[in-house]
Amino acid sequence: MIRTLLVDDELLVRSGLRMILESAPEIEVVGEGDNGDDAVRLVQETRPDVVLLDIRMPGTDGLTAAARIWDLPHPPKVVLLTTFDLDEYVHSALRAGAVGFLLKDTPPRELINAVRTVHEGHAMLSPSVTKRMLERFAAPAPGDSAAGREEALRRLSVLSERERQVLVAVAEGRSNAQAGRVLGMRETTVKAHVSRILSKLGMANRVQAAILAHDAGWA
Repeated sequence: MIRTLLVDDELLVRSGLRMILESAPEIEVVGEGDNGDDAVRLVQETRPDVVLLDIRMPGTDGLTAAARIWDLPHPPKVVLLTTFDLDEYVHSALRAGAVGFLLKDTPPRELINAVRTVHEGHAMLSPSVTKRMLERFAAPAPGDSAAGREEALRRLSVLSERERQVLVAVAEGRSNAQAGRVLGMRETTVKAHVSRILSKLGMANRVQAAILAHDAGWA
């Protein structure tokens, strides 16, 4: 059973998340909170495996709460939720290796899959998040030199040709299933390639790898 904690200041959002998650037989919602202080307290009281944590809440916000949770002994996996009315601090959180980041309007099946994925120890960022994060943050700034591209290419040189193809698909915002259809692979094979790519690059999530691919001019 995957013990899950929901923290969002909107009751309707929490109710909707609970309904979706509890439709999966292996997920149990063990608590709800409406602010960051609740999140930290409930993590200690309920010992969840996964926390779905809203970023913007009155008082202690989600990023502050996430940092406090990550400092606890044996912390749960934290997935940050947003309406995607983003500030740049979200980008900083992703670069720092947040384990999950999803839109609040993520389809039910994808939300359930996200909880399963992070529980298994993998980072989870939905393809739509990947694409929109890149659109907002990955465009090269005026005056950028070729040095950044060369450094990105150097780091990416450890990848095989097939891994490069998979990374380009990820950088284009494709899901594993979509990448598989384009590349003629099974979804599970794409997933395995993504895991190896992240391991080789020493990265925590798809967005970090996709940004590097953009820096290299691959996508």
